[in-house]
Amino acid sequence: VMITGETEETWAAEFQKLGMQYRKPKVVMFENATQSGCGPAESSMGPFYCPADETVYMDMSFFGELQRKFGARVTEFSIAYVMAHEIGHHVQTLLGTSGKVDQLRRSGRYSEAEMNRVSVATELQADLYAGLWAKKTDQREQFLEPGDIQSAMEAAAAVGDDNIQKRSQGYVNQEGFTHGSSAQRQEWFMKGYNSGDIRQGDTFNALLK
Repeated sequence: VMITGETEETWAAEFQKLGMQYRKPKVVMFENATQSGCGPAESSMGPFYCPADETVYMDMSFFGELQRKFGARVTEFSIAYVMAHEIGHHVQTLLGTSGKVDQLRRSGRYSEAEMNRVSVATELQADLYAGLWAKKTDQREQFLEPGDIQSAMEAAAAVGDDNIQKRSQGYVNQEGFTHGSSAQRQEWFMKGYNSGDIRQGDTFNALLK
């Protein structure tokens, strides 16, 4: 929960620069199952953000899975990265990005492959926001320890679409990506971390212009 306080301070300052007010999300920790404003939350879904009730649902059993299935070290900071990524989706909701993506999805004008690309752009932007959060918070609090960024990178790589597909079906189908490859997820997190600049976060190409 320490993470949420840090996040609030960081995003309140970022939103102030944009002339906006930051509204903090709620955070629910659960294992196995719970109810969310977006319907039932089950551990098979992993941590997620629900825009309807502006709540991050942190499934803590997911981290055991990350270690068992994907061999990623679970550290305090890899948990913080996942939390910061989900809060990135909250930032998208407040900035109106999520609403635009929903409109595109509902318009029915785009193929599944195109909407998957939009989904990847949305997820990679949340990764950039997580990196930006780490940078700004560390500048204020000096809270990062050696190896922290590396453990976030390992977690990002573990949950890359190509890694998950390879393990589940034995091959990689890029058209089926919804979150981005391991390399993309690492790249956008580092872009946020290295730049500390929210304006670097335009992961959306011409499709969303």
